[in-house]
Amino acid sequence: MEEFNGTKQRTHKLTLNNRRSCTVTGVADVLSFDVSEIMLETDQGMLMIKGSELHVNRLTLEKGEVDVDGKIDSLTYSEAGSGYGNKNESFLSKLFK
Repeated sequence: MEEFNGTKQRTHKLTLNNRRSCTVTGVADVLSFDVSEIMLETDQGMLMIKGSELHVNRLTLEKGEVDVDGKIDSLTYSEAGSGYGNKNESFLSKLFK
């Protein structure tokens, strides 16, 4: 693990295979998911995966790993502090944004 601002941080890695499956490490939380969009909180910011027929195959938050299958159209990062990443918000307030 790497040191980042005095705290331990996992390595963030994204592996995309033929736009049909991807593996993401360094995941802190899964904020939302459905068949067209998956929102992940990673150690490098928020990651939005858009596509169709998306499915979370494996989720291991202890290790910070997520496997996704489906047709992946886009992967978009945003800063952790914007929107969904606010730790002071409840799960329901994040859900209904």
